[in-house]
Amino acid sequence: MSRYIMIRRLRGPAFLLLVGVNALLAQSHILGWGKSWPFYLILAGLFALAERAAIATEESGYPQGQYPGSYPGGGPYPGAVNPNAAAGQSAAAPTSAMVPAHAQQYEKEPDGGQS
Repeated sequence: MSRYIMIRRLRGPAFLLLVGVNALLAQSHILGWGKSWPFYLILAGLFALAERAAIATEESGYPQGQYPGSYPGGGPYPGAVNPNAAAGQSAAAPTSAMVPAHAQQYEKEPDGGQS
């Protein structure tokens, strides 16, 4: 089932749930019926945005959650070159910096400065 159809099917129950919550709040004298109309506009706007996003995703031709050029299993392509292989690191090695510094750089210079 497409996301657009699922969102359209959830619209009615969501408004019914909002009417029920509004009835409970009106019964408790917390929020009256006359002051709750912004909630209905907000809910309608959220559903309109969700429908538009679902249509845009379906028109793009890409499945949700995958990017063009990625392997369907979520990992790299079989036989792909590991960019960390030259540094002697494994593919799953976590790094805390964008470009990790190697210890050999600082051992060559006695003052510890970078070139």
